[in-house]
Amino acid sequence: MQAFDYVAAQSVDEAVSLLAAKGAQARVLAGGTDLIVQLREGRRSLELVVDVKKIPEVNVLSYDPQQGLHLGAAVPCHRIYGNATIARAYPGLMDAFTLVGGTQIQGRGSVGGNLCNSSPAADTTPTLIVHRAVCVIAGPNGRREIPVEQFCTAPGRNVLGNGEFLVSLRCPAPAKNSGAHYLRFIPRNEMDIAVVGVGSSVTLGDDLATVTAARIALGAVAPTPLMAEEAAAALIGQPITDATIAAAMAAAQAIARPISDMRGTAEQRRHLVGVLTRRTLQGAIARAKGETISHG
Repeated sequence: MQAFDYVAAQSVDEAVSLLAAKGAQARVLAGGTDLIVQLREGRRSLELVVDVKKIPEVNVLSYDPQQGLHLGAAVPCHRIYGNATIARAYPGLMDAFTLVGGTQIQGRGSVGGNLCNSSPAADTTPTLIVHRAVCVIAGPNGRREIPVEQFCTAPGRNVLGNGEFLVSLRCPAPAKNSGAHYLRFIPRNEMDIAVVGVGSSVTLGDDLATVTAARIALGAVAPTPLMAEEAAAALIGQPITDATIAAAMAAAQAIARPISDMRGTAEQRRHLVGVLTRRTLQGAIARAKGETISHG
């Protein structure tokens, strides 16, 4: 590993100043489960690593039934799913957060870091999209907020500019009669990268038989995670039937742009988009009706 300078920032302003001074030669360290590996293997070269773990704001984890979830970018996964109140309110998030690496990785790896690594196959990003997460970004020009579906711009790339870093994520409180579910397909049982990942969320009418709102997001089938707006549109205002779900499946498959690689063929991935869209919608609908389903 090459030599680099290390600074543990004490505030958001200090971190922004340090990052801006070094530009592309500086990176934030939160959990480090991606960054340290990249540095060790020579896939990334830096002059400065800015540790943000001592900044109070990036460690906030709170939930309010009216305001929703406030998730600091450096909060490790285990703190989130270890909070019974949050896990109960957002089972769709827990589906994905419990899949990030193994137990040791979850002890340090953060959801914010997983997002900033900007892998098209990241497990956390599709479920953040269907939960309408908003990214809070700090930089030299102050703060800005963007929907999480706009954060990733290419494999390993995102909207963060010079001196900017992700401070936190905010998710609105779950609506009445709503549910969400995330599933992925992997060739092994543990700690593998998704061949395809799909997250779905729905809100049902008071009759629990009609979809009034929906979101579907796809991972590992395009250069960035995709929000499948056409698939969601096929559900909204429709009764819950096999035909309605089939229409959403077909729409999700239509926007997928998968490639063939060592983990799967494009044809297999497109097929899996349909299978996982159906299964995650069924799980989201079950949760919206108050039923309990297992994670994963």
